[in-house]
Parts: sequence; structure tokens; C-alpha cells
Amino acid sequence: MGIQELSAQLWHERELLELLMFKLEEEQLLLTAGKTRWLQHATREVEGAVALLRASGLARDVEVLNVAAEWGAGENATLRELVQHAPVGPWADILSRHLQVMTEQTERIKELRDANAQFLRAAARSTQEALAGHRAEAGTYDARGMTAGVDTSRLIDTRV
Repeated sequence: MGIQELSAQLWHERELLELLMFKLEEEQLLLTAGKTRWLQHATREVEGAVALLRASGLARDVEVLNVAAEWGAGENATLRELVQHAPVGPWADILSRHLQVMTEQTERIKELRDANAQFLRAAARSTQEALAGHRAEAGTYDARGMTAGVDTSRLIDTRV
């Protein structure tokens, strides 16, 4: 356990962030194209990517804890704090770059998430408006089995 494992874990997490961005963009394409048939599948894939990221985050936390102990950083050290405690050499730059890229990815993910939520709200609002404008008359049956409230003069009598 050490800095190499942490760096490998950070690379893995960056790949998962890329996957999440892809899944969110895929979901957005479906929303903007009005292809709601596939939306539940896209949403499930987004949720799966988020679950993978959560698990990866836990693994990263374990690696950060190990490196923090090795480098004399606090027990609850963040990645940013590890950069400050890095020994002389390339690790401060490597960790800084991981942090920078992951921060940028996270910002892009927030933008995509917010845009998708806005598209979903607009779609829900449109559906509600369409349903409100298209109310079917709820009919009841009379003693002869005919629908009350319906013009029966145009119906064919199929009673025998």
C-alpha cells in the first residue's frame, strides 16, 4: 500500500468520472431528441456509474489514509492536503494534476446533471399540460347497458 496504489486508484476514479459524463450526455441526447422510450435505461446506467464511483471513492479514501500515515499528514487528510505533505519529488505534481482533472470533471458532471434535470422538469410539465388539455369524459352505464352522456343516436344497436 502506498502512493502508487493511490495514483492507480485516482486514475480509475477519473475513468469512472469519464464514464459518468458519457452516460449523462447519452441521457441528455435522449431527452433532447424526445426518445423517452430509452430514458429509463439511460437513467439506470447513470445510477450504475454513480454506484461505481461511490465504491471507488471508498477505495480512494483507504489509500489516502495509508499515504497520509506514511507521509505524516493528518488522519483525515484530503487529497489537497496530501499534495502539501508530499515528499520532494514528482508526487506533489502528480497528485495536483489528478486533483485538477477530477475537479474539472466534477464541474462538468454537475452541469450535465443540472441540464438533464431541467429537461426532465420541462418534459414533465409538458406531459401534465397535455394531459390537462385532453380530459376524457368519464361515462357511466345506464340500465340498458348504454353509456350515459354519450350521443347514442350514432351508435349501432348491437343488442339481440
